[in-house]
Amino acid sequence: MRWQKYISVIIATICLCVGCNTHNASSIADDFANIVYSPRYATGFSIAEDSSGNTILRVTQPWQGESPTEQTLAMFKTEDEAKGFNGEYIVGRAERVVCMSTSHIAMLDILGSVESIVGVSGKHYVMNERVSSSEQVYDVGYDSSLDFERLISLDPDVVLMYGVSGESSAVTSKFKELDIPYIYLGDYTEQSPLGKAEWIVAVAEIMGIRERGEEIFTEIEQRYNAVRDSISVDRRAKVMFNLPYQDVWYMPSDDSYMVRLVEDAGGDYIYKGRNPSGGSRGISLEEALLLVNKADIWLNVGQCMTLDELRSAAPHFLESAVVKRGDVYNNNRRRSPSGGSDFWESAIVRPDVVLSDLAKIMQGDDSELYYHHRLKNVSYERAQ
Repeated sequence: MRWQKYISVIIATICLCVGCNTHNASSIADDFANIVYSPRYATGFSIAEDSSGNTILRVTQPWQGESPTEQTLAMFKTEDEAKGFNGEYIVGRAERVVCMSTSHIAMLDILGSVESIVGVSGKHYVMNERVSSSEQVYDVGYDSSLDFERLISLDPDVVLMYGVSGESSAVTSKFKELDIPYIYLGDYTEQSPLGKAEWIVAVAEIMGIRERGEEIFTEIEQRYNAVRDSISVDRRAKVMFNLPYQDVWYMPSDDSYMVRLVEDAGGDYIYKGRNPSGGSRGISLEEALLLVNKADIWLNVGQCMTLDELRSAAPHFLESAVVKRGDVYNNNRRRSPSGGSDFWESAIVRPDVVLSDLAKIMQGDDSELYYHHRLKNVSYERAQ
């Protein structure tokens, strides 16, 4: 009968459509075979393109750990081209962005896209004045305490995520339920100063301005290398880092971000060779005291702003020569009233400025430092 023929045609059509969608879902990720950006310094991301010019950001190191899960975000030109893709994606460029890390705010700022930010995590810690003072930018909360109602009302094109040791499945499951695209960015896992800054290109891809991102990064690279190449020292100052945490002193590895900066600035890491790679290593207070006593410069002493605060935080180190000389510096010169640090915000995209600071410090010059300052006594500070 005719109605049976019609039903057969409808069933065949449905099967064909389902078959096509299944094919797209399983294979479309593999279509992004053309690498269009391979980082020069960063190790945690790449950008690829399919035959139609749609792109995908692949993040291979989204957080700390030996076996991270690759994160992807695809950028499609149209909704039709995105059909069948079963991962996170946006159509066109991102115009409304939520940032869960202040470093991502700095990247959008240097790209000229800070006005795209509609939400942040911990607004009172943000140093960027255009974000912190804007009534159009809302605080969305932290981790498991995210304000999902607020997020829905902001209608973001994408949420730029930050993960310490893994994906927050409770949060990302909710994002999927609400159809809010997201991507974990791993800029903080990079140990190279220029590697951290190169994530500008990844963010620029999301914003649809990759070429501009590449230009900006190249300018940063040139400035950094110019500062590094201009440094000439007869003797490298021996540099000690940090303060104890619960009676353990953590020393960075030789390949860490701060050690690389100090070495490029003409300094000499005092613990070099004893912890080549693999992250920070804990040492005893006794060993730390021996190192401090040999140090020419002591850097990054917790939250201390003055020598008086240092004496309270580390009373056993008061008689060290480096303390008596006052050759102690911290990277918290620029901070918000709530304790937010610009060193962990804009310095990510200004490694050349950080390097310039450290080069001066290695030479004993504390004038015109941007992120750092030399610790002084409270009585001295009040007199200034």
